[in-house]
Amino acid sequence: MDKQTSSYPFSVGVIALIFSMLSLCIGTSFAKGLFPVLGAQGTSSYRLLFSALLLWCIWRPWRFSLNIGQVKLLLFYGVSLGLMNLLFYMALRTIPLGVAIAIEFCGPLGLALYSSRQKIDILWIGLVIIGLSFLIPFENTTASLDPTGYFLCCMLCAFFWASYIIVGQKIKTIHPGQASTVGITIAACVTLPFSLSHLGIEFWQPQLFGLGLLVGILSSALPYSLEMISLRSLDRKTFGVLLSLEPAFGAITASIILQEFLSLSQILAIICIVSASIGCILTANRKLSS
Repeated sequence: MDKQTSSYPFSVGVIALIFSMLSLCIGTSFAKGLFPVLGAQGTSSYRLLFSALLLWCIWRPWRFSLNIGQVKLLLFYGVSLGLMNLLFYMALRTIPLGVAIAIEFCGPLGLALYSSRQKIDILWIGLVIIGLSFLIPFENTTASLDPTGYFLCCMLCAFFWASYIIVGQKIKTIHPGQASTVGITIAACVTLPFSLSHLGIEFWQPQLFGLGLLVGILSSALPYSLEMISLRSLDRKTFGVLLSLEPAFGAITASIILQEFLSLSQILAIICIVSASIGCILTANRKLSS
C-alpha cells in the first residue's frame, strides 16, 4: 500500500533520502579514487566487506532465526547485490559516475514499465531510447563511451539491479537489519574471489583499511540506514520520484570530487532517463500486491 505508516514526519523522510543519495554518491566518488591501487574488483570488495563488518556490529543478526526458504532468498539477494556492485565498479573505470547511474537505472525502470504496461509507457520507453542513443559509443568522438564499460553497466548492472529489486520484495518476512547484513556479507563473498585473483596478497593493505571503512560507511552503512528512515515516512510514489534524482546527484558529486565533467549529450541523456523514471512512477498502474 502507498499509505504513510511511519513514526517520522514527511520532511524527515525527504531529508533522509536526499542525504542517503548524497552519501552514496560521495562514497562512490571516493571509492573510485582507490581504483589505481585496488582496481575496480578490490574496491568493490572493500566497500562490501567493511559495510558487512559494520552491519554485523550494529544489527547482530545472529539473534534472529532463518528457515531454509529464507536462506535461499538471501543467497539470491546477496549474489544479485554482489554482482551488481562488482560490475558497476568495473564500468566506472571508463564511464563517468552520473552516466553510469543513469544507465543502471534502466534496470528498475524497465521492471516498472513491465509491471505497469499502459499506453503512456510508450512515451517513457521513447525517452529512455533517446537518452541511451545520446550515450551510444560512436568511434572518433570524444563524448562517446567506452563500449566495454557501456555494455557492463547497461546490459548487466541494470539486469542485476532489477533482480535485486525482485528478490528484495520477497524478503519482507525477514528482519531488515538481518536481511541487509546477511545479504551484504554474501555479496562480499561473491566479489572476494575476483579481488584476490586480481590483486593476490596486495588486497590486504592495512594502510588502506581506513579509507575502505570510510567508503563502507558512506556507500552502504549510512545510506541504507537513512533509506530505512525515509521508507517509514514516504509513500512509494514520493520515494521513487526522489530516488530518480540519484543520477543527477552522481553527476554533481563526481564533477566536484573527481573532476568528471559531462558533455552536453551526456547531460541530455541523464535528463531523458531521469524524466522517464519520474514519469513512469507518477503514471504507473500499480496492482495490489499480496
